[in-house]
Amino acid sequence: MRTVLASSPLLLLFLIAAIGYPLGRLRLGRTQLGVSAVLFTGLAFGAADPALRLPDTVAQLGLVLFVYTVGLASGPAFFDALRRKGLGTAALVAGLLLGAASLTVLLGRWLGLSAGLTAGLFTGALTNTPALAAVLDYLAHAAGGAPDLATGEAPVVGYSIAYPGGVLGMIAAIAVAQRLWRVDYAAEARALRALGATAVPLVSRTLRVTRAGPDGRSLADDARVPPVRLARLQRGARITVPIPGERLRDGDLVSVVGTAEDLEALAAMLGEPVAGALADDRTVLDFRRIFVSHPRVLARRLGDLLMEVRFGATVTRVRRGDQDFLASDETILQPGDRLRVVAPRKRLAEVAEFLGDSYRHLSEVDILTFSLGLVAGLALGLLPIPLPGDGAFRLGVAGGPLLVALLLSALDRTGPLVWNLPYGANLTLRQFGLVLFLAAIGTRAGGAFLGTLTSRGGLALLGAGAAITLATALATLWIGHRILRVPLSLLSGMLAGLQTNPAVLGFASEQSRSDVPTIGYATVYPLATVLKILLAQLIVALLT
Repeated sequence: MRTVLASSPLLLLFLIAAIGYPLGRLRLGRTQLGVSAVLFTGLAFGAADPALRLPDTVAQLGLVLFVYTVGLASGPAFFDALRRKGLGTAALVAGLLLGAASLTVLLGRWLGLSAGLTAGLFTGALTNTPALAAVLDYLAHAAGGAPDLATGEAPVVGYSIAYPGGVLGMIAAIAVAQRLWRVDYAAEARALRALGATAVPLVSRTLRVTRAGPDGRSLADDARVPPVRLARLQRGARITVPIPGERLRDGDLVSVVGTAEDLEALAAMLGEPVAGALADDRTVLDFRRIFVSHPRVLARRLGDLLMEVRFGATVTRVRRGDQDFLASDETILQPGDRLRVVAPRKRLAEVAEFLGDSYRHLSEVDILTFSLGLVAGLALGLLPIPLPGDGAFRLGVAGGPLLVALLLSALDRTGPLVWNLPYGANLTLRQFGLVLFLAAIGTRAGGAFLGTLTSRGGLALLGAGAAITLATALATLWIGHRILRVPLSLLSGMLAGLQTNPAVLGFASEQSRSDVPTIGYATVYPLATVLKILLAQLIVALLT
């Protein structure tokens, strides 16, 4: 059997994936290893027989697919966080990660670890696979080819030993903090509702206008109006979709979409709620979910499409992935968005044709823009960036595509070229790339991992990784909650984003019983990923 696997890399690859992926779905207490179990399965195969090694090309292909799709998905949140939070959040994240990197360097020198092993310890303690990939790419370039046993396997060993503690340490820190500070998550959620947590569902209400005044009232003219979307307007016997800037009159019935709290505030300003829903009458106006797939509408502002003028239609909600949010004129349409459209029954087919509504198209990848983006990213990764003295480092196969993807996702489109991928295609490529990468690096480092783990130095590495994780977690929680007064439900999500680990986010969301941690996670995740890629390479550069 070993001979067959050693002679057939594809068979070995998919066998590791078939074993590792379901293992990652098994619960260990309140958490799961997830797709990282593929790495440990690869390590087991590599430790069993050094001949069971996947080619380095498999790891590089998987890495490029993974980091590029992560960048495309994270770009909007990354730049939005910088705009909303400014330099404050960036400085906090940078300071915490710089402290973690400094502690890693000190522990590495104290224990006499190699540069690669120290950098791997950093990436494992902070559970960041792109940073590990950047270290491997850095070492490969420095060696003039594929990493050899002395350099390339050491980072994977350090990562593998520190990774489990990196997950469990963060979870333990959150559990201790919430008990120590006696956190009331329900009170925090009420106070943070202004952040627009996606846990607050959207509802539809019918209101009767009684406070419009003699000249009518346009909601667009009043800055006090909460974020809502007008879906239908009944004036007398006529039911229409309100046009932008429509002046409402006393006696009008309007169907409005928003959160329950916002609709209550609007009712107090505009009129009164009416029993029975205007939306229940679908004889004149109807509604349906329509996929966004046509190139002419991709990466366009919803307001620029003039749906009310073209079709007498309006969009009230957008579903992106598993999240529903209120539509607005500023919403940028992405491939795969599902729009809740209200339109005259006879014109819904026209609206569907205009938006695309093609599930097949959403399953396809635009090979031209996908390849152009990767070419730009790989080229950027080859450029040397000078360091103080005579040194230099490169963004490499991991950093270059990630940075280019972040920029392209913010651009959305350049003329006819649409850079973003459909949501489902992005997730599929991301997951497939990560499986390729983890399986390959696991098989190539299995022997070294087993030898290190069973040696006297194995316990020291476990302790060092745990120290890095706990120091980073406790510093984040203490500074954020006790000094900056950030609610723990939001801060625990920020800690998960700093750790770039969805398992920690899952625990935080379970503890708070809300989606508030997701807001903190999305705020810092992209920035933390980029900084850890740079810091991991800097650790290698400083120690070599």
